[in-house]
Amino acid sequence: MAWVPILWIIFSVINLALLGLNFYQFLGFSDLEADYLNPYELSSRINSVIVLEYLLHGAFCIMFLVTGHWIMFLISLPPAYYNLKQYLSKQHLVDVTEVFRVLNAEKKVRLIKLGFYIIFFGVVVTRLALSVVFAVFGDEDEVVHWFA
Repeated sequence: MAWVPILWIIFSVINLALLGLNFYQFLGFSDLEADYLNPYELSSRINSVIVLEYLLHGAFCIMFLVTGHWIMFLISLPPAYYNLKQYLSKQHLVDVTEVFRVLNAEKKVRLIKLGFYIIFFGVVVTRLALSVVFAVFGDEDEVVHWFA
């Protein structure tokens, strides 16, 4: 039972990495919109981290499935499906010639993912705190007894 807090620490680190990758991509699109970055540099930066983000989210989702956290798995499944759909249709990379045409849509997608990962990070940190409390104080009934 002591491995559960370690598992939630791993989940929170992965979630922080996904948050950072999405923020990096959103910031790149914002810099392009403000003309601080050229399209070639933006596409090379985002294309170098997009597959890493997809793989990391896939591992995140699979880890929830393997460890038996079904609700968390089902919550993380829609973005994983979207990522898989984008990857299989070969629309995951940013094209230099069409970047200005899809700029607003891509920023919205990154903003939605960023919001999802922020909310999900709150849930993961809450579960981490609860797992630490349960590991320290024992079973759930004992925790209620301690604080009642």
